[in-house]
Amino acid sequence: MTDATNHSTTHFQLPGDVMMPAIALGTYPMQGAEAAHAVEGALRLGYRHVDTAENYHNEEGVGEGIRRSGLPREEVFITTKFNRQWHSIDGVRQAFENSVQRLGVDYLDLFLIHWPNPEQGTFVEAFEGLARLQTEGKVRAIGVSNFKPKHLQQLFDAGLAPAVNQIQLDPEYRNPQAQQFHREHGIRTEAYTPLGRGGAFLHNPALTEPAQKYGKTPAQVTLRWHVQQGIAAAPKSAHPQRQQQNLDIFDFELTDAEIARINSLDTGKHARQDSESFGH
Repeated sequence: MTDATNHSTTHFQLPGDVMMPAIALGTYPMQGAEAAHAVEGALRLGYRHVDTAENYHNEEGVGEGIRRSGLPREEVFITTKFNRQWHSIDGVRQAFENSVQRLGVDYLDLFLIHWPNPEQGTFVEAFEGLARLQTEGKVRAIGVSNFKPKHLQQLFDAGLAPAVNQIQLDPEYRNPQAQQFHREHGIRTEAYTPLGRGGAFLHNPALTEPAQKYGKTPAQVTLRWHVQQGIAAAPKSAHPQRQQQNLDIFDFELTDAEIARINSLDTGKHARQDSESFGH
């Protein structure tokens, strides 16, 4: 597994030599024409990774934006996720068929279980369904979202290995236990809402001072903090200028001291939604 070891690393390697762009366009809560417009614009600016989900109700718009961009399908890395009602081997196959139909494509680059829903007790079976789709070549890489280490351990105990776990992660909520588990087990961490919600920490000197030093915004420094530590990130933006800024993070490198200072912003708080009790 390749981590970001210098400022030019723009992709992370997943199992099977699948190269995942480090920065994705997050698309929640955009829908319809807004999603299509944002995706088209982002791809024209240079994005090559788009993140969506069944539960976002925007896969049709995302697919439309990809088509409008004019890019060949193989140049766009598409991640989507499926809901709890499909947590069975046959169900996952139906979830796949539904998503590719809505997106207007014939394969997925990364397919994720959106939430473990442990009370349902079927996420292991769901991942077995993912593994079958990958063996058949319908999905290039498979993974999960919002899984805690104990949920991941159940997959490993069953001989199953997710390539990615997409979780809530930002400087104030680092979830170091999950990050450590991922590193030890070869799972790529991907952050959703990597800039937080409201972004109050973006005004902290730990971010504003490096921003001034490198001629960047605090948001760019935050995304650099993610990627430089080997964490993929999916910031949502429909604004062309911010989309461009989110991509423009590969021409500088934070020092170890700067990363440690940003790490110190961690509040130790829990995720907004606890995957033991929340899920769809």
